Amino acid sequence: MVEKVITLENIPLAEFLGTANENIKQLSAAFPQSKIISRGNEVRIQGGAPEILRINEIFNQLLEHFDRYGKLTPENVTDYLDVQVAAAEEASRDQVIVFGNKGLIIKPKSPNQRKLVTAMMKNDLVFALGPAGTGKTYIAVALAVRALKNREVKRIIITRPAVEAGENLGFLPGDLQEKLDPYLRPIYDALQDMVPPEKLKYYQETRVIEIAPLAYMRGRTLHDAFVILDEAQNTTSEQIKMFLTRMGPNAKVMITGDQTQVDLPVRQKSGLAESLRILDGVKGIGIVNLSGKDVIRHKLVKSIIEAYERNQAEKDSRR
Repeated sequence: MVEKVITLENIPLAEFLGTANENIKQLSAAFPQSKIISRGNEVRIQGGAPEILRINEIFNQLLEHFDRYGKLTPENVTDYLDVQVAAAEEASRDQVIVFGNKGLIIKPKSPNQRKLVTAMMKNDLVFALGPAGTGKTYIAVALAVRALKNREVKRIIITRPAVEAGENLGFLPGDLQEKLDPYLRPIYDALQDMVPPEKLKYYQETRVIEIAPLAYMRGRTLHDAFVILDEAQNTTSEQIKMFLTRMGPNAKVMITGDQTQVDLPVRQKSGLAESLRILDGVKGIGIVNLSGKDVIRHKLVKSIIEAYERNQAEKDSRR
């Protein structure tokens, strides 16, 4: 049994909930396997996780309707149930994560990507490990956008270590943020697929969505947020420990990394590898390993990764 609590702030309860809570009762009747309880300005939804997600999606639609039109009638609730329940059930069957811009449907495309989505539903901290092209970052951003859309969190924070992948940041023009933007391009690209341009601009201006170097996380408590640490293989032991201890109340954290692409100095050990060893077996932490089989880029990328893996295996056998 899972419980989701929705707090109604600055909303006339009688008008939104309806006479004798008629609107909520109607919603509850459509999902007999779950309980929807209204107490004061809180609405509690209790039931299985998949159904709660569907109810939460419809509830958010009702809130948006009320915000726009200033009223909510039983007929409105019926209309949203007729349309949204069918759409949500279809999405659930296909494991759709979020509907993006221009009709783009974002969902896991491999068994391990599906495992990643499931792991994030069951845990507050998940490590997504695998080579380039396996969709680690893209799925992480999609899950974060869904959590924000469903009001499960109030903000998205995406960070990565400022480590040079063979290039020298110092020779690039601009301030630190401008120097880092090219390295953060995959994250921006994913967000632009999933959030309308004007809304994305607003979210960034109001820091609902924050993209920043890992050093900016020091001293902060990251609460009510979906937090993504990308390229974690390039963290030091001190950096990843600092990041992990930033988790605050109601935080969901996904850490992505490719342990075969460490860009740290030769004698500097990756903090990601150490954290996986230290945290092995800790309850509430999920670890999902993706492989070349999960690559969704050009078919040659999969062959390239397999060739490099064979080469690494040969080196290891000679040692």
